Amino acid sequence: MSNPRQPVDPPVPDVADREALAPDAPDPDGLETDALDPDVLAPDAPAPEAGADGKPVEKEWWDDPRLPWRGKPGRKDILCWTFIAIVGIYALILIPLRPIVLGLNPYALSALNGSRTAIVAIGARASQGDRLWPLGLVMGTLSTMKFDWIYWWAGTLWGHGLIEVLAGKSKRSARNAARAERVAAKIGTPAVFLSYYIPLLPSAVIYAAVGAARMRLRTFLIMDFLGAVTTHTIFLLLGYKIGAPALRVVNLIAKYSWYLGIGLLVVMIAGGIWRSRRKKSGSPA
Repeated sequence: MSNPRQPVDPPVPDVADREALAPDAPDPDGLETDALDPDVLAPDAPAPEAGADGKPVEKEWWDDPRLPWRGKPGRKDILCWTFIAIVGIYALILIPLRPIVLGLNPYALSALNGSRTAIVAIGARASQGDRLWPLGLVMGTLSTMKFDWIYWWAGTLWGHGLIEVLAGKSKRSARNAARAERVAAKIGTPAVFLSYYIPLLPSAVIYAAVGAARMRLRTFLIMDFLGAVTTHTIFLLLGYKIGAPALRVVNLIAKYSWYLGIGLLVVMIAGGIWRSRRKKSGSPA
């Protein structure tokens, strides 16, 4: 008598058979395989450039959207950008020194940065018999416009790229820069002269805009000089009209000039630290 027939276990499919039987089975981690495909995650994202060794290639220092040029800068680009940086450093250094130099001698401050306050003080001195006021007027005029040609030159090199850099990320600065660019485009050459009289109009943007429009340097300098000398003449006459009271204000500034200078320096440092912390925290400026 034979034994009853034993049940036979079904064959166990191998891995390939299981994948063929269940091609749509979910991933063990609960994610679809296609969901991790880079082409699905970012189909339009360009692949990072890779070198011969397969590693991503680091960008050059000049390949930065915060810089005004497009492409590799040449010698003129580097030189002009260096001049702009020097102008910025020069202006920052003078901020805490202005009240000190004004207290020592308004002619010195007029020669350093063409300060209108210094011109008013020189006019007040002229009302008291000071005969050197023409020297102060000439020095103040030339000092006011001494760096303006740099922005004209930058405009010829980079055009709107420089204007975007000057505007920065501030919405208010961007609006003022756009307004200045419209004024320069609308009235052309007289915009350089009017930049001394229209409030809240960034003159550097106008200089860059007329440079981008290929205004000749000689024309630019003539209009710039006329705007500077007429403005300083008005402030000189204002100081002459005020007379002694203006001198008393200057003497008061001279008395507390060191305290004012230190106070301005503290404000500059504190403002820089505050902006740095806001930038690190990701808060909008």
